[in-house]
Amino acid sequence: MFEWWQNLEAVTQWFYGAAIFFSAIFAWQFIVSMIGLGGAEDMDFDVDVDADVDFDAGDIEAASAADAADSVAAFRLLSIRAVLAFLTLFFWAAAMHHDAGTEMAWAITYGTFWGLGAFLAVAVALNLLRRLAETGNPRLRTCVGTRGTVYLDIPADGTGEARVTVSGVVSHVKARSTGGQAIKAGTPVRVLRTLGPTTVEVETVNEKEPESP
Repeated sequence: MFEWWQNLEAVTQWFYGAAIFFSAIFAWQFIVSMIGLGGAEDMDFDVDVDADVDFDAGDIEAASAADAADSVAAFRLLSIRAVLAFLTLFFWAAAMHHDAGTEMAWAITYGTFWGLGAFLAVAVALNLLRRLAETGNPRLRTCVGTRGTVYLDIPADGTGEARVTVSGVVSHVKARSTGGQAIKAGTPVRVLRTLGPTTVEVETVNEKEPESP
């Protein structure tokens, strides 16, 4: 192996080195996705557009900003993985073709085609997986009127996280307080309404207060 490496041209060694580097990053990204790091805990929920609640201008602006941020984050994540796939396949293909005696120009050309194929395959696969996840997500609207618990502090006029039951599944969703008051983690709350596909409005409740049917 050492002798084979020593006999390679410097540019081929560089191609192989880059291929191994990007392969490691791509594999790390894949493992992170599988174990739920890198944003997997943020759940997207589908909501009927004919919701029977009224939105004030502040709620609409906050919900729109949150949704836009989620969409941008998802697009960036997809782009990063697709680019990593391109670079990984590009360098492997270019290195192997050049190592086999192909001229540099053609090795780069073949590598580009392999990279573009990987880019498109990953982009399509991630889009399909995202659509399937969105289709299977429970409806956030089903938790309106139910009780939950603040999971991450809700700052005054800010967004935290609440642990509520959505379509029979205990889930963590983004939450804002009614009146813009701060609510500490662990505080019992009631969901008043939805503010967007991923956010609800909550109010504090007394633990001894009977839950409305």
